[in-house]
Amino acid sequence: MTGVSGPRVLTLDSLVRIRRGRQTRGAPLRLPVPDGMTAPMGCDAVAVPALLGQQVIPRLPRVGCVYADETHWWWLVPSDSDYALQWPAPARYAVGAILPDTGTSVLPDLIHRPDGTLPYTPPIPLYLALCHLTGTAPAWSRPVSA
Repeated sequence: MTGVSGPRVLTLDSLVRIRRGRQTRGAPLRLPVPDGMTAPMGCDAVAVPALLGQQVIPRLPRVGCVYADETHWWWLVPSDSDYALQWPAPARYAVGAILPDTGTSVLPDLIHRPDGTLPYTPPIPLYLALCHLTGTAPAWSRPVSA
């Protein structure tokens, strides 16, 4: 056996892929892309408490598919919309639009479907609206500490 020996180095990208690849218990619930729509960039989702969701909608220039239940609203966004962004609490980012295990097998209702074939809410306006409503400075405007 030839080759380099020693500890294997994992890049940050590798660690992120490993974390995203972990399976949850039971059958995960995934928010569906509605019939007649396509998601060429893949789909993730951003969830916020329902009360906050109602405040976000009027602040967005374009709204994609939005799902809601009694406690949360979920926006479909292109995959990797969390890259270099720390979504402000209480927002939760769901890779693959997979809902957290809540002990139920009921999907939230689709409450908004855009015209056209793309299900996405643009992530940057959504991020900025959430930052504004939560009083959180966007990641790129925070002071850098040494």
